[in-house]
Amino acid sequence: MSEEFYRIKRLPPYVIAEVNAMRAAARAAGEDIIDLGMGNPDLPPPAHVIDKLVEVAQKPGAHGYSQSKGIPGLRRAQANYYARRFGVDLDPETEVVVTMGSKEGLSSLATAITAPGDVVLAPNPSYPIHTFGFIIAGATIRSVPTTPDENYFRALERAMHFTVPRPSILIVNYPSNPTAETVDLAFYERLVAWAKENKVWVISDLAYSELYFDGNPTPSILQVPGAKDVAIEFTSMSKTYSMAGWRMGFAVGNKQLIAALTRVKSYLDYGAFTPIQAAACAALNGPQDIVEKNRQLYHKRRDVLVESFGRAGWDIPPSKASMFCWAPLPPALKDMGSLEFSKQLLTHAKVAVAAGVGYGEDGEGFVRIAMVENEQRLRQAARNVKRYLQSMGINTPADKGAA
Repeated sequence: MSEEFYRIKRLPPYVIAEVNAMRAAARAAGEDIIDLGMGNPDLPPPAHVIDKLVEVAQKPGAHGYSQSKGIPGLRRAQANYYARRFGVDLDPETEVVVTMGSKEGLSSLATAITAPGDVVLAPNPSYPIHTFGFIIAGATIRSVPTTPDENYFRALERAMHFTVPRPSILIVNYPSNPTAETVDLAFYERLVAWAKENKVWVISDLAYSELYFDGNPTPSILQVPGAKDVAIEFTSMSKTYSMAGWRMGFAVGNKQLIAALTRVKSYLDYGAFTPIQAAACAALNGPQDIVEKNRQLYHKRRDVLVESFGRAGWDIPPSKASMFCWAPLPPALKDMGSLEFSKQLLTHAKVAVAAGVGYGEDGEGFVRIAMVENEQRLRQAARNVKRYLQSMGINTPADKGAA
């Protein structure tokens, strides 16, 4: 009885959990930790959304089992969102399914469409569910880069020519978690053509669809004519409406993939709590000023982070989208590695970040910084980091005012 279970043996230690445990221990000891590690929004949902949750929760008939695929009104609301935001027409009955966040949806889809030994192309570095959801389902992962350049498409071609069996699924995630890279519609046009030619399903994770900066709206792969022949796309209300703990997401697109996901989910769950689904309708159908407000807030936080950390001696490239900055380790500390650097920051600067190696081996040399603290706390983090870098003998730029 001591032998480890098959699927557990296929899972490596969750690197991110190591720093999380250190952070929790530090906080339990009374230390003030500035947590820029987990992408957990610190903003509240819109008031009218919470009001709808309360209103429906007070109805006696709202507490039974809900619908696994989502209540009809919510599926219609998501279809309407795609129509007004992307100009994409969706059938709420056959091309939309509600998920308990993108994470559950991706893992359920992996269970639905993956056979043991199937080869899945996944970005490296990537958010863990993009790989481990399919590993748990029995698939083999072949890594492709995240950077959407010519090397990316060369990597896809090499994978098709030299992998046995041929890959059958490709996962894309733009804006990327963790790297914050973005793509334009021309990238998706080329990708859809490649997927059709090679008979590969494309799974797009568009969780950060509304957190774009500098006036460049994020495109959807489904905007490409014919994309629904090969693609399914996941979105989430976690970041757009600051509803992370509500676990509300969607999958839309290819009817065959939606049907497979819907069927597997019907065996696994009864859907999200009906009042939460009703409140999600209110978010999608109601005033959208909160979306622009959140976008501007994260944009400002990005600018504060880049400016204050830069003056502290750590140059961080400004992200084009998402709620993250993907930061290379300070050159003088690069040999330390991302995990040890994250531990050092937590111990000596009281700042938590996520080690890049936790997102795949190609994440080594980077950390992911989540913009989930207010501007004052970001500046405090920069001051703490500056003291730490100075203690390591790293010269910081001349101070031009408080960091």
